[in-house]
Amino acid sequence: MLDVNSKSVLAKMSITVKDNIILKVEQGYRVAKQGSEVIDLKAYTLMPGLMDMHVHLSTVLSPTFFMEKFVMDSADYAFRSTKYAKDTLMAGFTTVRELGDQDHNVTIALRDAIKDGYVVGPRIYTAGKGLATLGGLADPTNGLRLEFMGEPDFVEGVINGPIEARRAVRQRFKEGADVIKLNVTGGSINQGRGGLGSQWMQDELDAVVETAKEYQMSVAAHAHTSVGIIRSAKAGVDSIEHGTYMNEEALKVMKKLNTAYVPTMSAMKWITDKAKEDGSLPEEVRAKSESMGSQIDITVRKAYKKGLRIVFGTDAGVYPHGINAREFEYMVNAGIPPMYALLSATIETAKLLGINAQLGSIEAGKLADLIAVKGDPLQDIRLMQDVSFVMKDGIIYKQQNKQ
Repeated sequence: MLDVNSKSVLAKMSITVKDNIILKVEQGYRVAKQGSEVIDLKAYTLMPGLMDMHVHLSTVLSPTFFMEKFVMDSADYAFRSTKYAKDTLMAGFTTVRELGDQDHNVTIALRDAIKDGYVVGPRIYTAGKGLATLGGLADPTNGLRLEFMGEPDFVEGVINGPIEARRAVRQRFKEGADVIKLNVTGGSINQGRGGLGSQWMQDELDAVVETAKEYQMSVAAHAHTSVGIIRSAKAGVDSIEHGTYMNEEALKVMKKLNTAYVPTMSAMKWITDKAKEDGSLPEEVRAKSESMGSQIDITVRKAYKKGLRIVFGTDAGVYPHGINAREFEYMVNAGIPPMYALLSATIETAKLLGINAQLGSIEAGKLADLIAVKGDPLQDIRLMQDVSFVMKDGIIYKQQNKQ
Protein backbone atom coordinates (compact mmCIF):
# COMPACT_ATOMS: atom_id res chain seq x y z
CA MET A 1 0.00 0.00 0.00
CA LEU A 2 1.31 3.43 -0.94
CA ASP A 3 1.43 5.49 2.25
CA VAL A 4 1.70 9.09 1.10
CA ASN A 5 2.31 10.36 4.63
CA SER A 6 5.45 8.29 5.25
CA LYS A 7 6.34 8.33 1.53
CA SER A 8 6.79 4.58 1.58
CA VAL A 9 5.13 1.35 0.45
CA LEU A 10 3.78 -0.78 3.31
CA ALA A 11 3.55 -4.56 2.92
CA LYS A 12 0.73 -6.87 4.01
CA MET A 13 -2.01 -4.33 4.65
CA SER A 14 -5.76 -4.72 5.12
CA ILE A 15 -8.23 -1.95 4.34
CA THR A 16 -11.84 -2.09 5.50
CA VAL A 17 -14.41 -0.07 3.55
CA LYS A 18 -18.05 0.47 4.48
CA ASP A 19 -20.35 2.32 2.11
CA ASN A 20 -18.04 5.04 0.74
CA ILE A 21 -15.74 5.45 3.75
CA ILE A 22 -12.45 3.79 4.71
CA LEU A 23 -13.10 2.41 8.18
CA LYS A 24 -9.75 0.79 9.01
CA VAL A 25 -6.21 0.61 7.68
CA GLU A 26 -4.36 -2.22 9.43
CA GLN A 27 -1.05 -4.02 9.23
CA GLY A 28 -1.35 -7.73 8.37
CA TYR A 29 -3.99 -9.74 6.54
CA ARG A 30 -7.19 -9.64 8.62
CA VAL A 31 -9.99 -12.18 8.66
CA ALA A 32 -13.07 -10.55 7.20
CA LYS A 33 -16.32 -10.47 9.11
CA GLN A 34 -19.05 -12.80 7.92
CA GLY A 35 -20.99 -11.27 5.07
CA SER A 36 -18.17 -9.01 3.95
CA GLU A 37 -16.83 -9.05 0.41
CA VAL A 38 -13.10 -9.83 0.26
CA ILE A 39 -11.00 -8.28 -2.52
CA ASP A 40 -7.63 -10.03 -2.78
CA LEU A 41 -4.96 -7.65 -4.10
CA LYS A 42 -1.90 -9.36 -2.60
CA ALA A 43 -0.03 -9.21 -5.92
CA TYR A 44 -0.84 -5.54 -6.39
CA THR A 45 0.15 -2.12 -5.09
CA LEU A 46 -2.84 -0.26 -3.67
CA MET A 47 -2.91 3.55 -3.96
CA PRO A 48 -5.28 6.44 -3.41
CA GLY A 49 -7.39 7.28 -6.45
CA LEU A 50 -5.32 9.29 -8.90
CA MET A 51 -6.11 12.91 -9.75
CA ASP A 52 -5.43 14.85 -12.94
CA MET A 53 -5.46 18.62 -12.48
CA HIS A 54 -5.77 19.57 -16.14
CA VAL A 55 -8.27 17.87 -18.43
CA HIS A 56 -10.74 18.90 -21.14
CA LEU A 57 -13.50 16.31 -21.11
CA SER A 58 -15.68 17.88 -23.79
CA THR A 59 -13.25 17.44 -26.67
CA VAL A 60 -10.13 15.82 -28.10
CA LEU A 61 -7.68 17.09 -30.71
CA SER A 62 -8.40 15.48 -34.07
CA PRO A 63 -8.30 16.28 -37.80
CA THR A 64 -11.84 17.71 -37.43
CA PHE A 65 -11.11 19.69 -34.23
CA PHE A 66 -11.04 23.15 -35.82
CA MET A 67 -14.31 22.58 -37.68
CA GLU A 68 -16.34 21.06 -34.84
CA LYS A 69 -17.59 24.37 -33.46
CA PHE A 70 -19.44 24.89 -36.76
CA VAL A 71 -21.17 21.49 -36.85
CA MET A 72 -21.55 20.29 -33.25
CA ASP A 73 -24.25 21.38 -30.80
CA SER A 74 -23.96 21.40 -27.01
CA ALA A 75 -25.74 18.04 -26.87
CA ASP A 76 -23.12 16.55 -29.20
CA TYR A 77 -20.30 17.70 -26.95
CA ALA A 78 -22.20 16.50 -23.87
CA PHE A 79 -22.85 12.96 -25.09
CA ARG A 80 -19.28 12.59 -26.33
CA SER A 81 -17.92 13.79 -22.99
CA THR A 82 -19.55 10.84 -21.20
CA LYS A 83 -17.23 8.42 -23.00
CA TYR A 84 -14.18 10.53 -22.23
CA ALA A 85 -15.19 10.66 -18.57
CA LYS A 86 -15.55 6.88 -18.35
CA ASP A 87 -12.21 6.32 -20.10
CA THR A 88 -10.57 8.61 -17.55
CA LEU A 89 -12.06 6.80 -14.57
CA MET A 90 -11.09 3.37 -15.91
CA ALA A 91 -7.51 4.61 -16.17
CA GLY A 92 -7.53 5.09 -12.39
CA PHE A 93 -8.27 8.81 -12.21
CA THR A 94 -11.10 9.20 -9.75
CA THR A 95 -10.91 13.01 -9.52
CA VAL A 96 -10.09 15.60 -12.19
CA ARG A 97 -9.95 19.35 -12.58
CA GLU A 98 -11.63 20.39 -15.83
CA LEU A 99 -9.99 23.56 -17.16
CA GLY A 100 -12.17 24.84 -19.94
CA ASP A 101 -15.21 23.62 -21.86
CA GLN A 102 -15.08 23.48 -25.62
CA ASP A 103 -18.79 24.26 -25.52
CA HIS A 104 -20.38 26.44 -22.88
CA ASN A 105 -20.88 24.69 -19.51
CA VAL A 106 -21.00 21.12 -20.80
CA THR A 107 -18.72 19.89 -18.03
CA ILE A 108 -20.78 21.59 -15.33
CA ALA A 109 -23.69 19.41 -16.46
CA LEU A 110 -21.35 16.41 -16.77
CA ARG A 111 -20.08 16.95 -13.21
CA ASP A 112 -23.63 16.96 -11.88
CA ALA A 113 -24.70 13.93 -13.95
CA ILE A 114 -21.77 11.91 -12.57
CA LYS A 115 -22.51 13.06 -9.03
CA ASP A 116 -26.16 12.06 -9.39
CA GLY A 117 -25.29 8.64 -10.81
CA TYR A 118 -26.55 9.11 -14.37
CA VAL A 119 -23.07 8.90 -15.92
CA VAL A 120 -19.92 6.96 -14.97
CA GLY A 121 -16.86 9.14 -14.55
CA PRO A 122 -14.46 10.82 -12.15
CA ARG A 123 -15.31 13.42 -9.57
CA ILE A 124 -15.07 16.73 -11.45
CA TYR A 125 -14.04 20.21 -10.35
CA THR A 126 -14.74 22.37 -13.36
CA ALA A 127 -13.99 25.88 -14.58
CA GLY A 128 -16.80 25.83 -17.13
CA LYS A 129 -15.79 28.32 -19.81
CA GLY A 130 -12.20 29.54 -19.48
CA LEU A 131 -11.53 33.29 -19.47
CA ALA A 132 -9.79 35.16 -22.27
CA THR A 133 -9.03 38.70 -23.34
CA LEU A 134 -10.46 39.93 -26.63
CA GLY A 135 -8.67 38.10 -29.44
CA GLY A 136 -6.72 35.97 -26.97
CA LEU A 137 -6.61 32.25 -26.38
CA ALA A 138 -10.15 30.96 -25.66
CA ASP A 139 -11.90 33.85 -27.38
CA PRO A 140 -14.47 31.65 -29.16
CA THR A 141 -14.71 34.02 -32.13
CA ASN A 142 -11.07 33.69 -33.16
CA GLY A 143 -10.68 32.55 -36.76
CA LEU A 144 -14.22 33.47 -37.79
CA ARG A 145 -15.17 35.80 -40.60
CA LEU A 146 -15.58 39.39 -39.49
CA GLU A 147 -19.37 39.37 -39.74
CA PHE A 148 -19.51 36.24 -37.53
CA MET A 149 -17.23 37.54 -34.78
CA GLY A 150 -19.81 39.69 -33.05
CA GLU A 151 -18.87 41.27 -29.73
CA PRO A 152 -18.09 38.50 -27.22
CA ASP A 153 -18.21 39.66 -23.63
CA PHE A 154 -17.82 38.39 -20.07
CA VAL A 155 -20.75 35.95 -20.45
CA GLU A 156 -18.70 34.14 -23.09
CA GLY A 157 -15.59 34.50 -20.97
CA VAL A 158 -14.05 37.38 -22.96
CA ILE A 159 -12.97 40.45 -21.01
CA ASN A 160 -11.41 43.86 -21.52
CA GLY A 161 -10.21 45.50 -18.32
CA PRO A 162 -10.56 44.76 -14.61
CA ILE A 163 -14.27 45.57 -14.33
CA GLU A 164 -15.22 43.00 -16.95
CA ALA A 165 -12.75 40.58 -15.34
CA ARG A 166 -14.70 40.78 -12.08
CA ARG A 167 -17.99 40.31 -13.94
CA ALA A 168 -16.61 37.24 -15.71
CA VAL A 169 -15.67 35.60 -12.40
CA ARG A 170 -19.10 36.32 -10.98
CA GLN A 171 -20.71 34.91 -14.13
CA ARG A 172 -18.73 31.66 -13.76
CA PHE A 173 -19.79 31.48 -10.10
CA LYS A 174 -23.41 32.06 -11.09
CA GLU A 175 -23.23 29.25 -13.66
CA GLY A 176 -21.89 26.80 -11.10
CA ALA A 177 -18.18 26.60 -11.87
CA ASP A 178 -15.83 25.39 -9.13
CA VAL A 179 -12.60 27.05 -10.27
CA ILE A 180 -11.49 29.85 -12.59
CA LYS A 181 -9.32 29.15 -15.64
CA LEU A 182 -7.28 32.03 -17.08
CA ASN A 183 -5.71 31.85 -20.54
CA VAL A 184 -2.93 34.32 -19.83
CA THR A 185 -0.67 33.66 -22.82
CA GLY A 186 -1.20 32.31 -26.29
CA GLY A 187 -1.37 28.56 -26.72
CA SER A 188 -0.02 25.90 -29.00
CA ILE A 189 -3.26 24.95 -30.75
CA ASN A 190 -5.11 28.27 -30.84
CA GLN A 191 -5.51 30.13 -34.12
CA GLY A 192 -5.39 33.59 -32.59
CA ARG A 193 -2.59 36.01 -33.40
CA GLY A 194 0.27 36.82 -31.03
CA GLY A 195 2.08 33.52 -30.68
CA LEU A 196 2.72 32.49 -27.08
CA GLY A 197 3.06 35.99 -25.63
CA SER A 198 1.19 37.42 -22.66
CA GLN A 199 -2.40 38.57 -23.32
CA TRP A 200 -3.47 39.90 -19.91
CA MET A 201 -2.46 43.06 -18.06
CA GLN A 202 -1.55 42.93 -14.38
CA ASP A 203 -4.63 44.87 -13.22
CA GLU A 204 -6.90 42.40 -15.06
CA LEU A 205 -5.22 39.40 -13.43
CA ASP A 206 -5.34 41.07 -10.01
CA ALA A 207 -9.07 41.69 -10.44
CA VAL A 208 -9.79 38.07 -11.35
CA VAL A 209 -7.85 36.57 -8.44
CA GLU A 210 -9.17 39.05 -5.87
CA THR A 211 -12.77 38.42 -6.97
CA ALA A 212 -12.33 34.66 -7.15
CA LYS A 213 -11.00 34.53 -3.61
CA GLU A 214 -14.07 36.43 -2.41
CA TYR A 215 -16.16 33.61 -3.89
CA GLN A 216 -13.81 30.94 -2.48
CA MET A 217 -12.81 29.82 -5.98
CA SER A 218 -9.26 28.81 -6.88
CA VAL A 219 -7.56 30.11 -10.03
CA ALA A 220 -5.48 28.23 -12.62
CA ALA A 221 -3.46 30.16 -15.19
CA HIS A 222 -2.48 28.80 -18.60
CA ALA A 223 0.91 30.45 -19.24
CA HIS A 224 3.71 29.22 -21.50
CA THR A 225 6.07 32.20 -21.30
CA SER A 226 7.73 33.99 -18.41
CA VAL A 227 5.96 37.36 -18.55
CA GLY A 228 2.57 35.64 -18.25
CA ILE A 229 3.87 33.29 -15.56
CA ILE A 230 5.30 36.11 -13.45
CA ARG A 231 2.21 38.32 -13.75
CA SER A 232 -0.06 35.39 -12.86
CA ALA A 233 2.00 34.30 -9.87
CA LYS A 234 2.19 37.86 -8.54
CA ALA A 235 -1.58 38.15 -8.88
CA GLY A 236 -1.89 35.11 -6.59
CA VAL A 237 -3.10 32.32 -8.86
CA ASP A 238 -3.07 28.85 -7.32
CA SER A 239 -1.35 27.11 -10.22
CA ILE A 240 0.54 27.73 -13.42
CA GLU A 241 -0.37 25.38 -16.26
CA HIS A 242 2.27 24.35 -18.82
CA GLY A 243 4.97 26.93 -18.02
CA THR A 244 6.91 25.62 -21.00
CA TYR A 245 9.35 28.49 -21.46
CA MET A 246 9.68 29.76 -17.87
CA ASN A 247 13.01 31.45 -17.13
CA GLU A 248 14.99 31.79 -13.90
CA GLU A 249 13.05 34.86 -12.77
CA ALA A 250 9.75 33.02 -13.21
CA LEU A 251 11.12 30.04 -11.28
CA LYS A 252 12.18 32.30 -8.42
CA VAL A 253 8.82 34.09 -8.26
CA MET A 254 6.87 30.82 -8.25
CA LYS A 255 9.15 29.35 -5.58
CA LYS A 256 8.82 32.42 -3.37
CA LEU A 257 5.02 32.48 -3.66
CA ASN A 258 4.68 28.66 -3.46
CA THR A 259 2.68 28.63 -6.69
CA ALA A 260 1.89 25.11 -7.85
CA TYR A 261 3.26 24.04 -11.23
CA VAL A 262 1.20 21.73 -13.47
CA PRO A 263 3.52 20.82 -16.40
CA THR A 264 1.13 18.85 -18.67
CA MET A 265 4.05 17.02 -20.29
CA SER A 266 1.72 14.59 -22.07
CA ALA A 267 0.11 17.36 -24.10
CA MET A 268 3.43 18.96 -24.99
CA LYS A 269 4.82 15.63 -26.19
CA TRP A 270 1.67 14.78 -28.12
CA ILE A 271 1.33 18.14 -29.87
CA THR A 272 5.01 18.12 -30.86
CA ASP A 273 4.61 14.70 -32.45
CA LYS A 274 1.41 15.76 -34.21
CA ALA A 275 3.06 18.93 -35.49
CA LYS A 276 5.75 16.85 -37.15
CA GLU A 277 3.49 14.20 -38.66
CA ASP A 278 -0.02 15.60 -39.05
CA GLY A 279 -0.73 17.81 -42.04
CA SER A 280 -4.23 18.56 -40.71
CA LEU A 281 -2.87 21.06 -38.18
CA PRO A 282 -2.76 24.69 -39.36
CA GLU A 283 0.71 26.04 -40.14
CA GLU A 284 0.69 28.53 -37.23
CA VAL A 285 -0.10 25.65 -34.84
CA ARG A 286 2.72 23.48 -36.18
CA ALA A 287 5.22 26.33 -35.96
CA LYS A 288 4.46 26.97 -32.28
CA SER A 289 4.38 23.30 -31.31
CA GLU A 290 7.44 21.71 -32.88
CA SER A 291 9.85 22.37 -30.00
CA MET A 292 7.51 22.07 -27.03
CA GLY A 293 8.02 18.35 -26.38
CA SER A 294 11.77 18.68 -25.86
CA GLN A 295 11.56 22.03 -24.07
CA ILE A 296 9.13 20.77 -21.43
CA ASP A 297 11.71 18.17 -20.28
CA ILE A 298 14.23 20.95 -19.65
CA THR A 299 11.69 23.10 -17.81
CA VAL A 300 10.37 20.31 -15.57
CA ARG A 301 13.91 19.28 -14.67
CA LYS A 302 14.75 22.86 -13.66
CA ALA A 303 11.49 23.23 -11.74
CA TYR A 304 12.15 20.07 -9.73
CA LYS A 305 15.73 21.09 -8.91
CA LYS A 306 14.51 24.56 -7.88
CA GLY A 307 12.02 22.93 -5.48
CA LEU A 308 8.80 24.06 -7.12
CA ARG A 309 5.61 22.35 -6.01
CA ILE A 310 4.92 20.12 -9.03
CA VAL A 311 1.35 18.82 -9.27
CA PHE A 312 0.10 16.19 -11.72
CA GLY A 313 -1.83 17.36 -14.76
CA THR A 314 -1.84 16.26 -18.39
CA ASP A 315 -4.09 18.48 -20.57
CA ALA A 316 -6.09 15.42 -21.64
CA GLY A 317 -8.14 16.41 -24.65
CA VAL A 318 -5.07 17.61 -26.50
CA TYR A 319 -4.28 13.87 -26.57
CA PRO A 320 -6.82 10.98 -26.37
CA HIS A 321 -8.54 10.51 -23.02
CA GLY A 322 -7.72 7.47 -20.90
CA ILE A 323 -3.94 7.44 -21.32
CA ASN A 324 -3.34 10.08 -18.62
CA ALA A 325 -0.86 7.82 -16.78
CA ARG A 326 1.77 8.31 -19.48
CA GLU A 327 2.53 11.52 -17.62
CA PHE A 328 4.23 9.48 -14.88
CA GLU A 329 6.70 8.05 -17.36
CA TYR A 330 7.44 11.47 -18.82
CA MET A 331 7.99 12.92 -15.34
CA VAL A 332 10.39 10.15 -14.34
CA ASN A 333 12.28 10.44 -17.64
CA ALA A 334 12.71 14.15 -16.90
CA GLY A 335 14.42 13.36 -13.59
CA ILE A 336 11.54 13.28 -11.09
CA PRO A 337 11.72 10.34 -8.65
CA PRO A 338 8.85 7.82 -8.99
CA MET A 339 7.64 8.41 -5.42
CA TYR A 340 7.48 12.15 -6.00
CA ALA A 341 5.53 11.56 -9.22
CA LEU A 342 2.98 9.38 -7.40
CA LEU A 343 2.61 11.92 -4.61
CA SER A 344 2.04 14.63 -7.21
CA ALA A 345 -1.08 12.77 -8.41
CA THR A 346 -2.51 11.92 -4.98
CA ILE A 347 -1.91 14.00 -1.87
CA GLU A 348 -0.47 17.03 -3.70
CA THR A 349 -3.43 17.21 -6.08
CA ALA A 350 -5.80 16.90 -3.13
CA LYS A 351 -4.04 19.80 -1.41
CA LEU A 352 -4.31 21.95 -4.53
CA LEU A 353 -8.06 21.30 -4.64
CA GLY A 354 -8.40 21.81 -0.88
CA ILE A 355 -9.90 18.34 -0.41
CA ASN A 356 -6.99 16.62 1.37
CA ALA A 357 -9.16 16.08 4.46
CA GLN A 358 -11.36 13.76 2.37
CA LEU A 359 -9.08 12.39 -0.36
CA GLY A 360 -5.48 11.95 -1.47
CA SER A 361 -4.36 9.27 0.99
CA ILE A 362 -5.52 5.91 2.33
CA GLU A 363 -6.58 6.71 5.90
CA ALA A 364 -9.50 5.84 8.15
CA GLY A 365 -12.30 8.35 7.77
CA LYS A 366 -11.47 9.36 4.22
CA LEU A 367 -13.52 8.63 1.12
CA ALA A 368 -12.92 5.21 -0.42
CA ASP A 369 -11.16 6.15 -3.65
CA LEU A 370 -8.69 3.30 -4.25
CA ILE A 371 -6.82 1.97 -7.27
CA ALA A 372 -4.32 -0.84 -7.75
CA VAL A 373 -1.65 -1.88 -10.24
CA LYS A 374 0.01 -5.26 -10.48
CA GLY A 375 3.61 -5.15 -9.26
CA ASP A 376 5.65 -2.25 -7.90
CA PRO A 377 5.39 1.04 -9.84
CA LEU A 378 8.35 2.44 -7.92
CA GLN A 379 10.48 -0.09 -9.76
CA ASP A 380 8.70 0.38 -13.10
CA ILE A 381 6.60 3.54 -13.37
CA ARG A 382 5.11 2.28 -16.64
CA LEU A 383 2.92 -0.06 -14.59
CA MET A 384 0.75 2.98 -13.85
CA GLN A 385 -0.52 2.72 -17.42
CA ASP A 386 -2.24 -0.58 -16.64
CA VAL A 387 -4.55 -0.03 -13.67
CA SER A 388 -6.28 -3.27 -12.63
CA PHE A 389 -8.63 -2.09 -9.90
CA VAL A 390 -10.67 1.10 -9.55
CA MET A 391 -12.92 2.02 -6.63
CA LYS A 392 -14.46 5.47 -6.44
CA ASP A 393 -16.59 6.56 -3.50
CA GLY A 394 -16.80 2.94 -2.32
CA ILE A 395 -18.09 1.59 -5.65
CA ILE A 396 -15.97 -0.84 -7.67
CA TYR A 397 -15.82 0.16 -11.35
CA LYS A 398 -12.98 -2.08 -12.46
CA GLN A 399 -11.59 -5.35 -11.11
CA GLN A 400 -9.51 -7.35 -13.55
CA ASN A 401 -8.59 -10.11 -11.10
CA LYS A 402 -12.17 -10.93 -10.16
CA GLN A 403 -12.96 -14.62 -10.69
